[in-house]
Amino acid sequence: MCEFCGVVSRRVFCAGGLALTMARGAAAGGRPPGVVEPGLRVKGTGGGRTVAVTLDACPGRFDPRIADVLVAKGIPVTIFVTAIWMRWNPDGLAYFLARPDIFTLENHGARHLPPVLGDALVYGLAPAGTVEAIRAEVLDGAAAVAKATGRQPRWYRGAAGLYSPAAIPVIEALGFKVAGYSLNADQGASLPPEMVARRLEAAEDGDVTEGHINQPRRVSGAGIAAGLVALRAAGVRFVGLDEAMAG
Repeated sequence: MCEFCGVVSRRVFCAGGLALTMARGAAAGGRPPGVVEPGLRVKGTGGGRTVAVTLDACPGRFDPRIADVLVAKGIPVTIFVTAIWMRWNPDGLAYFLARPDIFTLENHGARHLPPVLGDALVYGLAPAGTVEAIRAEVLDGAAAVAKATGRQPRWYRGAAGLYSPAAIPVIEALGFKVAGYSLNADQGASLPPEMVARRLEAAEDGDVTEGHINQPRRVSGAGIAAGLVALRAAGVRFVGLDEAMAG
């Protein structure tokens, strides 16, 4: 789920893999009917809390409020970057690349087109529309990440976090894991900071959190930063997606 989505927040659970929740079309406020919202959880410890933090860098800018906290607190994070964001933010990209121990960059697509078939808008975003366009969105985004980082991305998260069911096997056949999440922290960078912080603080063992690092002018980013500080102070164990899903 990304910059302009405004997705109604809820948890989506699965047992160590992918869970698909059907959207309700017009009743859900801007989702085309029949799309699915993948969920993802990581392997918890059964004692304490293990959390995977993910953030989306949709078309927008670089939010140092969040990035600086991640570095200062030593919190590893998976950043899903669009090719557009990387072009617009060379300094932010350089910041990420300078700390590979903290930031792992993965694929959020080339043009921020939801991997949805047809022509219905997805929270105001034009969808990819066809299988061929979905392939191009995924592969061109991956190529941009590989060029920037020198490594091939393994994960893909589509714009708006919604997918046509037929798109998921297409993406997986290209060699990518679909990156869902279980805890939506900022509802498209639209929530007040106090609410965002509370959502993050409430993360449970095994949660994959989702938020945004591309909206420095919105107050929700301050809530992401505060929530991360609170999780670190609470002794949460942070893991990357690859580490958490290994084995």
